[in-house]
Amino acid sequence: MKVITKKEAAQLIKDNDTLAFSGFELACANEEVAIALEQRFLETGSPKNLTVMHSSCWGDRKEKGMSHLSHKQLLKRWIGGIVKASSPALSEMIQNNECEAYNLPQGVLAQLYREIAAKRPGLITKIGLETYIDPRIEGGKMNEVTTEDLVKVIDLLDEEWMFYPSFPIQVGLIRGTYADENGNLTLGKEGLHMEVLPIAQAVHNSGGIVIAQVEKIVKNETLHPKDVRVPGILIDYLVVSEPENHFQTGTTQFEPAFSGDVKIPLADVPPLPLDARKVIARRAAMELKPETVLNLGVGIPVNVSIVAAEEKVSDRFILTTEAGTIGGIPAGLKDFGHAYNPEMIIDHHSQFDFYDGGGLDLSVLGLAEADQSGNVNVSKLGSQVIGCGGFINISQTAKKLIFTGTFTAGGLKTAVANGKLTILEEGRNKKFVQAVNQITFNGGFSAKNNQEVLFVTERAVFELAHGELVLTEIAPGVDLEKDVLAQMEFPVKLAENLKEMPAELFQENWGKLAEIMEANV
Repeated sequence: MKVITKKEAAQLIKDNDTLAFSGFELACANEEVAIALEQRFLETGSPKNLTVMHSSCWGDRKEKGMSHLSHKQLLKRWIGGIVKASSPALSEMIQNNECEAYNLPQGVLAQLYREIAAKRPGLITKIGLETYIDPRIEGGKMNEVTTEDLVKVIDLLDEEWMFYPSFPIQVGLIRGTYADENGNLTLGKEGLHMEVLPIAQAVHNSGGIVIAQVEKIVKNETLHPKDVRVPGILIDYLVVSEPENHFQTGTTQFEPAFSGDVKIPLADVPPLPLDARKVIARRAAMELKPETVLNLGVGIPVNVSIVAAEEKVSDRFILTTEAGTIGGIPAGLKDFGHAYNPEMIIDHHSQFDFYDGGGLDLSVLGLAEADQSGNVNVSKLGSQVIGCGGFINISQTAKKLIFTGTFTAGGLKTAVANGKLTILEEGRNKKFVQAVNQITFNGGFSAKNNQEVLFVTERAVFELAHGELVLTEIAPGVDLEKDVLAQMEFPVKLAENLKEMPAELFQENWGKLAEIMEANV
């Protein structure tokens, strides 16, 4: 193991290399080498034609992370889980056909490193069947210049499976907190563990090099062996970071409540304002039961945890994030993936092992588009590539699903007061459409697996019954024909007992969630 500068690290990367980066926003992200690699390319035009892979949202939604490598000629092929939230520059490149782009499920990519490390042929899983990942639909390809098939469907034991083949990786770029003089790496101040160990193993066993970013190098025999997350035998080079390039999350330098160093009072989590988004979160929370093991998606879904804190029931169920936290309160959008006061933090790939096997009782996820068959799109809106993240893993395996979002988008204005909802200005874009732009969730596949599925908006609730959406509830104060049916591109079946959403959801103080949860048992 050798200590080098970030500039020297960037010089080690050759034309046509495949690079694997850890990172959930900026957690475990090797920002130093990414910066130096961009500088080298802009100054010299080298290296060229890189393949870059990362499982999750690597970046700060602006100029960091994947944005450093989103340049024509530098980037030949991208293989990743999230696009837009990682890098708007990458999203633009993909739309303009300036690089090949494969958007694959987050959990699949995190798990694939282990198959590469062990020199197994690839990952066999059900995840991705009958979605746009399925090669019979799109094969995960996100633009016209992406033509090679990376994913296959195989028959095994009289069942269909997705097969994601292994491939060698030349450079692994990971991050930790401290390393000793032998390169043994700890993650003490990280709020997530990610898949730093499998990346290091995969690259090392591919004959490549592993470069780790650390805050500080310490003497040998001063790190507790149980704290070491990546052994020095897997790490070739260390780069010591500058503080400004070692953020714990996409926006936070360091929050000790994320890494388990302190616990903060839950009362410190600010309450949500009473608006349509809070109503949606409240209605979704009504599906909770005591001891539910729960995952919350980004945006409106994560507000369920804040509603639960307001209602003082946070200790009655178990919140998890796909990034690896168990327990505590998931952070909001700016620190997504982390949790305040987690009970435990496990590795990213291990969390998806748990999820993929049906470990989740309930997941609340976002909603960009839905159609009459219950298909949902969150990954590609028009030509804009967003990315699926962990959505496919979670939505195909959770026992119960709640898709949440406003009923329309683009300028929607509402008022919530006195136990009812008022539509002040309708959104320009309908979300309940004839056919979704991309199948991120397949309603028919879900029906075959007997999942319980709800769609919750500020003005209407639907359930997926026998592969068809059924309207079951509407908000007090809205007009069924004008505000609901006329804002959908397809006729929807009405439940025989169509009812109003509880008026209490639309009042400043609710205070009913504990009682509702007990009744759900």
